[in-house]
Amino acid sequence: MAEFQLKKVAILVSGGPAPGINSVIRAATIKLRNNGVVVVGIFDGFKWLMEGDTNHVMYLDIPDVSQIHFERGSILRTTRANPTKKPEEIRQVVDSLEKLGVDVLLTIGGDDTCFAASLLEENSHEQLHVIHIPKTIDNDLDLPMGIRTFGFSTAHALGVELTKNMIEDARTTGRWNFLVAMGRKAGHLALGIGKSAGATLTIIPEEFPEKTISLPTIVDILVGAVIKRLASNSPYGTAVIAEGISEKLEAEELERMGHIERDEYGHLRLAEIDLGKILKNETRTQLKKIGIDMTIVDKNIGYELRCMEPNSYDLEYTIDLGYSAAKHALNGGTGDLVTIQKGRFIPIPFDRIMDPKTGRTKVRMIDVTTESYEVAYEYMVRLKLRDLEDPQALKKLADVANMPPDQFRNRFEKTTMY
Repeated sequence: MAEFQLKKVAILVSGGPAPGINSVIRAATIKLRNNGVVVVGIFDGFKWLMEGDTNHVMYLDIPDVSQIHFERGSILRTTRANPTKKPEEIRQVVDSLEKLGVDVLLTIGGDDTCFAASLLEENSHEQLHVIHIPKTIDNDLDLPMGIRTFGFSTAHALGVELTKNMIEDARTTGRWNFLVAMGRKAGHLALGIGKSAGATLTIIPEEFPEKTISLPTIVDILVGAVIKRLASNSPYGTAVIAEGISEKLEAEELERMGHIERDEYGHLRLAEIDLGKILKNETRTQLKKIGIDMTIVDKNIGYELRCMEPNSYDLEYTIDLGYSAAKHALNGGTGDLVTIQKGRFIPIPFDRIMDPKTGRTKVRMIDVTTESYEVAYEYMVRLKLRDLEDPQALKKLADVANMPPDQFRNRFEKTTMY
């Protein structure tokens, strides 16, 4: 485009749902229509565009979107259709958008969608401008410190309420609850829920700097927490476990879990791995070996969080994001991720958020060296180094586990961070 003239903008949603999608669509559409730009919504992410099908669309005007910010889910639906597998599919998406007369594509999605958006922009040879709006309840896009992806706040809030109920259930019934929270690689959602709700402990992938971890290590963390609670006359507790733990388990252990499915981007379908049930059974088995019979219930927390009505934070945030994306489009912007920093729109070029080692979008992990994580860890009831270094505390724990203190220390020392 020698001289950029904006006439038509397309909006699509890809990846998993997140609260606030419709609010982004609304804000962007209103801003664009007020400036005379035609807005077309693309159904089902990249699915139809990859096939050269331009019929699955809806034209959006202000009356169509004026109240959709209160609606759950996505009026454009969403899929994980992946155009990055083959160069011809990227080309087909570009050609489909050109056939529709689209000048700018606004993509709403997480790290995989952002990667697809970057390839579209790169391969369009200036035929198409592409702007990405970061969406995921996992909060794992590599945004500046303190900047959340939209949807996380709402999902976190509901996750806390559900966990509070499970904590009370555990106390009332005298048992343990293992809650597995969504988060493909990073533990932001799990830790945020566990820390805010006051769960007994939270286990996240970032605790383990090594590439892989063994299932017995995770089980021993849970066994140690049960023992520590019993030593304080509390035969109950609630553990929050990030589903991303599954991605760090050794390959043979994953195979033991049964049929492993992968999504369109090649990621393990973690929701299909029954991590909670596996940990429940293994923990019960290890507890029985030391003479402790414990009732444990497992529950996944994930899909319940993705299509709820956005809370006030995400409503306001998504209005800012949608408006800023539209404004950037009107100003000729392209190849950028939309961020709001200190109340101002700051575009981040795609190449700045790509990992040079993988060539894909960077994933933001929790920094376990920060005070924020230190606070979360401090208030967890789990075995810590000081428990093993205090002779009296060690003996009390070892007595509950029906083993000598030295044996107890040797077994559980590897499960403590500090």
